[in-house]
Amino acid sequence: MVKPAYPVKWPLEAALASAGLLLLLPACLVIAAAIWLDDRGSVFVRQTRVGRGGVPFGVIKFRTMHPVVQLDLHRQATVTDNRITRVGRVLRATALDEIPQLLNVVRGEMSFVGPRALLPQEIEVDPRSRYHRIEDVPNYHVRTSVTPGLTGLAQVYAPRDISRQKKFKYDALYVRRMSLWLDLRLIALSIFISLTGRWPRRGRAVWQRRTG
Repeated sequence: MVKPAYPVKWPLEAALASAGLLLLLPACLVIAAAIWLDDRGSVFVRQTRVGRGGVPFGVIKFRTMHPVVQLDLHRQATVTDNRITRVGRVLRATALDEIPQLLNVVRGEMSFVGPRALLPQEIEVDPRSRYHRIEDVPNYHVRTSVTPGLTGLAQVYAPRDISRQKKFKYDALYVRRMSLWLDLRLIALSIFISLTGRWPRRGRAVWQRRTG
């Protein structure tokens, strides 16, 4: 059974997102200039994402990949992915490419905290290089039972290049333990990551401690 969101979740997150958009406007201008100067390509990229209950919605992100490979998005990016631009590596390391999605939080299509919003028909590649539908990965439907978020347990604590099956375990854990305190903790950690580019200790030890 899915744990319902606490009553103040959306009003609190919408207020934080509105304040964030105003405070981060100067940073957005700097980021936009850096992206354009890097390769003279578009600053933003529009994508369709899957929301709660599998309902699609549109998002805008700062572009982090080369324009010629922007259509090749159904394969999960890795740390050394050659599709990512120089500026894009910095934006991904600090999660600053997600800033425009604060608009989706204000509109109620996303939460500040929740499972990452996936692309429609995204695929997973197993260790044998076989392709699988993302919908067939265990816990997919658990994670889509709640509103997707800008940050979350998986985004903060899961190593970037682990399989979706392992990341979805973090998402399922968040769905079960969702609370105001947990959300505030993850928001604070995410702000720290964006300001410093440093992540909390990630990996198996963290996962074991948090599921014990």
